[in-house]
Amino acid sequence: MIVEMKRFCIVCTADAGEAALESLREAGCAHLDLSGANSGRFRAAGAAFEANLRAVAAIRNAAAGKPPAPQGFDTIPSDADVCVQAPDFSVLRGEAFSAAAEAAGALRGRLAGAVARLEAAVAEYAPFGGFDPALARGLEGKGFKTVLARAPAGAECQVEAEIVRETGPSGARFRHFAFVNPVLPLPPQFETVPMPAEPPEAWAKRLEKARASLAAVTKALADQADRIPEIEELAPGLRDAAAFAAAEEKLGASGGLAWIEGWVPVDAVPALRARANNESWGLLLRPAEPGETPPTLVRPPAMFRPVTALFSALGISPAYTESDVSIPFFAYFTVFFAMLVGDGGYGLLTLLFTALAKIKLRSRFPFPWLVLLSVFGLATVGWGALSNTWFGASPEWLANPVSAWLDSNPGGQDENYHHIMLVCFTLGVSHLVAARLWNAVCVFPDRSFLAQIGWAGILVFMYWMTCSIVGIFPGVPDAMVGAMCVSVALVFLFTLRASELKTRGIELGMLPLNIMSALGDIISYVRLFAVGLASVKVAQNFNDMATGLDMPAWLKVVPMVLILLVGHALNFAMAGLAILVHAVRLNTLEFSNHKGITWAGYAYSPFRKH
Repeated sequence: MIVEMKRFCIVCTADAGEAALESLREAGCAHLDLSGANSGRFRAAGAAFEANLRAVAAIRNAAAGKPPAPQGFDTIPSDADVCVQAPDFSVLRGEAFSAAAEAAGALRGRLAGAVARLEAAVAEYAPFGGFDPALARGLEGKGFKTVLARAPAGAECQVEAEIVRETGPSGARFRHFAFVNPVLPLPPQFETVPMPAEPPEAWAKRLEKARASLAAVTKALADQADRIPEIEELAPGLRDAAAFAAAEEKLGASGGLAWIEGWVPVDAVPALRARANNESWGLLLRPAEPGETPPTLVRPPAMFRPVTALFSALGISPAYTESDVSIPFFAYFTVFFAMLVGDGGYGLLTLLFTALAKIKLRSRFPFPWLVLLSVFGLATVGWGALSNTWFGASPEWLANPVSAWLDSNPGGQDENYHHIMLVCFTLGVSHLVAARLWNAVCVFPDRSFLAQIGWAGILVFMYWMTCSIVGIFPGVPDAMVGAMCVSVALVFLFTLRASELKTRGIELGMLPLNIMSALGDIISYVRLFAVGLASVKVAQNFNDMATGLDMPAWLKVVPMVLILLVGHALNFAMAGLAILVHAVRLNTLEFSNHKGITWAGYAYSPFRKH
């Protein structure tokens, strides 16, 4: 269910405002609107939290050997820019360690920028050979001006000068020249290269120093990989500080009084009222008024409650005035997960990875995700057993009547796909009809429930028509045509009242298009068959590639294992992507459109310490 919310306003003396926020945070039941905060304290707290995240990222990137993003240099870096000492983290703890790690991460970026700038400079001037710019400037004072230039490899040198010297290797992309007292301007094909401030040989030495400094800082950071939890432990407190600063900014004050407003679940009202009595607050409570948008707290039955973790991960929440669809979402998402993955072997991998994650992370592995992944993995193993598909293979000794009926490996006989397509379309119509019948129950005894019954009938007719189009059924019986006519009449007559025709009459005009859309919704469930079949075929092809290598048995073991590991890993990852795209879509689009769920809400997030 979606828990009822009450709007509250707490009033206290102005000097007790901060203490009231502390007490409210301790209660952990009040949802405050903290958006739009922009105080200096909030920005500082937010900056500290972001710095903490950057410190963790700096260590992880260094440990993984990931190159930093170079920070640009407008001029050639000096020795002071590149000759730096690697930080000593051994004596640092807590926030000091976090700040030093963040600074070292920024230093890596600056050193990477210095390396890139020096490499570019050395490469640009290397074709000119070794020379001393100071000597060139001294000769210029005596009337001998030296100009460096380059031209495309095919260009002819038609420059008039007292001395013309071509430098650099032959056959290069550019020809490089040094001219003494040339006639200016140079021909258009010649590009003048500025005379450097110091010898390029100094840059090459500085480049080596920059690389050595970058390697030292990277190693110092990488050696702290086992201390990442020490920094991560600071993050909740920093996030709490930012939230408290935002709440302080939202604290109203006038005439010696302070107040804060928010939302509280109806079952937490007694606790809030008791705290208000103990703290001597004034407390105003009222239900949500039309036009207000309270946060949504979804509280399904305990068996289905882990699905709220999936909602949070997807960033979706039904609106406060909508229905809680957790039960059908969880049930159908599980079936869709199994069919889209389509392979019992991958289901075993899902269970294995879940168990390994639980063993490694222990209490840090969220229990809802343990339940979700276990259920999804078991469902996939079950579907693999029914369809007899295990890592792309179909062992005969595991064949069963269901796998024979589904014929998940038909060997190119397209007509045998009808059974699995029938399963997909049947799942689809049950999913959508359940949404319409649920609507009918919700609006009963209002006569509009008959329109929802009509839509259920339209969906059943479209299901029959879809199965007939693809050849599963021989045709649409006359009884179904009659039921369709009755269903359309129910929708047309009972969707709107007579008083609503002027303002919403367009909905009836759109009825033919909506009916055709219902046909598309049923057909959309064929993706379960198509994506699942693609996953199985890809696995089979990798198996054939591995076993079909034309080389001696002793020689093909290693490449065969590599092909199988890489191929199935890729296919497993693609199956995960298919779940995010297709299983989520069928629940949040097709089903939700028929149920009337817009997913336009925002989740209840109590003000509390983490």
